[in-house]
Amino acid sequence: MNFTDELRWRDMIHDMSPGTEEELAKGMTSAYIGYDPTSDSLHIGNLASIMMLVHFQRAGHKPFALVGGATGMIGDPSGKSEERNLLDETTLRYNQDCIRKQLEKFLDFDCGANSAEMVNNYDWTKEFSFLRFLRDIGKHITVNYMVAKDSVKNRMNSGSGISFTEFSYQLVQGYDFCWLFEHKNVRLQMGGSDQWGNIVTGTELIRRKLGGEAYAITCPLITKTDGGKFGKTESGNVWLDPSKTSPYKFYQFWLNASDEDAAQYIKKFTLFSRDEVDSLVAEHQKAPHLRMLQKALAKDITVRVHSAEDYNAAMEASEILFGKGTNETLQNLSEETLLSVFEGVPQCGIAASDLRAGIGIIDFLSGKTGIFASNGEARRMLKEGGVQINRQKSGEDLILNESLLLNGKYILVQKGKKNYFLVKVV
Repeated sequence: MNFTDELRWRDMIHDMSPGTEEELAKGMTSAYIGYDPTSDSLHIGNLASIMMLVHFQRAGHKPFALVGGATGMIGDPSGKSEERNLLDETTLRYNQDCIRKQLEKFLDFDCGANSAEMVNNYDWTKEFSFLRFLRDIGKHITVNYMVAKDSVKNRMNSGSGISFTEFSYQLVQGYDFCWLFEHKNVRLQMGGSDQWGNIVTGTELIRRKLGGEAYAITCPLITKTDGGKFGKTESGNVWLDPSKTSPYKFYQFWLNASDEDAAQYIKKFTLFSRDEVDSLVAEHQKAPHLRMLQKALAKDITVRVHSAEDYNAAMEASEILFGKGTNETLQNLSEETLLSVFEGVPQCGIAASDLRAGIGIIDFLSGKTGIFASNGEARRMLKEGGVQINRQKSGEDLILNESLLLNGKYILVQKGKKNYFLVKVV
């Protein structure tokens, strides 16, 4: 496949430097994208750049994933209003290992000549003295050139200003490209459109210092049609690490995408072909209420980031809220998934001693938990079949005990069709 043609139909090219396509046409080319190691997990905001490397490798080229152990100690001012906290080397190395494991789900690190490689810029900068950096690197780029970058201008005009540390970031990133060009034959750097200024500093440094020709491609920043920030929820970033964002929440993020956003995401974040995408969009338009596009998108990404088992569990868990889940499904949910599914549902507590002794359903519903205002109201709803305990209809004679606990500490009560309550043993 042709790499740039593939990116074009997926709407994944924002800027591309002249001569890039001609360079790629010569044969296998090496390219890199940098990743911020200030967390032990990537998030879905990184997916667009990851997919650029995926398509690059599928086109027969060699991808490099650079973890910014050095630049992570400085902080990129692009798109930020304040300077970040700096991390120590031990933390950064740990984060690097975690990020590699996530990238291994997308890139092949053992496939021969175009195997993916991970590099850390700390390895070639840690012994670089300040004086040598000024002499060998700083002299090639003027202050006028650096100040002209939007990331720098925006910070200089902000109330907080910009430190010399962050001001020098583009030089350090530029040297990364220069080092990779010289030692790894990397001819192309890619990234988000907000990185264009930093990337072309690298191409300029390569031209001035080494007399070489290097290239750049950037991808548009992903936006949502409603104006909200992509990858953000009320609880923060949507992470690739299941301990930070459960597979259920991850699945739900994609499932809840608008029709317009899903049509954009399915091109950018899946490996479906153009014909497959066109077919899915056409089928979706015939019956939008079935959300076929969102379901295909959510399945594909959840399976690749997590696993088929996690996808199946997330899909089953999502059915519970719509009254389709069974008691068995509920029993099999992990505590994390259970709490994710019923996030925001009213919670109340009950003493462990009450359950050990056994407690009648009417006393449980009204006296102990207050789910019903009175015994009479609870009795009427039970007679009408309007109460479920752990997805099973309950009668007036039910005695609740510890055997009903989900994950050893919860009981799910459903009152009517849509009102849920989570009772926790305290």
